[in-house]
Amino acid sequence: MRKSRQTVRSSLNLARKTWPDLGRTQLAQLKELGEKHHLSVLSGDVLYLEHRWYVTHTGLLRLAQRRRCAGIRVRQVREFCDPSVGRWVFQATVYKSSGSMGFVGYGDADPSNTSPLVRGAEMRVAETRAVNRALRKAYGSGLCSVEELGSLTGGSGPSREWEKRLPAPPHNGSGNGQPRLRDRLCLLIRQHHLDAALVKRYAADFCGTENLRDAGRDRVESFINHLAEWAGEDREALLCKLSSYAQPQEAAS
Repeated sequence: MRKSRQTVRSSLNLARKTWPDLGRTQLAQLKELGEKHHLSVLSGDVLYLEHRWYVTHTGLLRLAQRRRCAGIRVRQVREFCDPSVGRWVFQATVYKSSGSMGFVGYGDADPSNTSPLVRGAEMRVAETRAVNRALRKAYGSGLCSVEELGSLTGGSGPSREWEKRLPAPPHNGSGNGQPRLRDRLCLLIRQHHLDAALVKRYAADFCGTENLRDAGRDRVESFINHLAEWAGEDREALLCKLSSYAQPQEAAS
């Protein structure tokens, strides 16, 4: 109980620093999310976009793990899929216990409702959306998940605001239908709520180049795997590491 209160307090403090425009209502909502579902800003469980809270895929999976979810079954709804145009539909069923009837959710994705950052990875987006919807039903989360946002292209919705903050990663994409390295890096930044500029500096240092664009594909891929592993295991330590890359610039100014 004591640790839970400390986590909620830390989440509120970080939220105030990250989003100075938060009002009492939004802070009260975040406090309730922390107390009821143990969702934390520090862990990348929730994001505040366009004056609303959104839960992340990471947050939902962590919630399911804490509630001892028995399993998640995902299947492709073939009759609604059309690989030739990048359209995919999945059904996910979450089993809260071994005897559960299951909570069902559907997710679809195609180039018209996904970001250019994940172009070529619509199948994975559809699967994630299906799992998120099923998890939200199973555990009573009224928050929409970031990955479910449909207005990822055009307009000025929440996702567009995130895209504006993302770095321009290296030109080392893949044309074989697999997600490009730049897409994976951008998704990691969004998922774990990292500072894009600091990640770029860390990546360049990790790859041994002055500019990330000059790094080879193997080194960039190695960095992305390293970043994903570290963010998942100890995000606080990663944030400390990233903060060290802000010091030279601050000193110069």
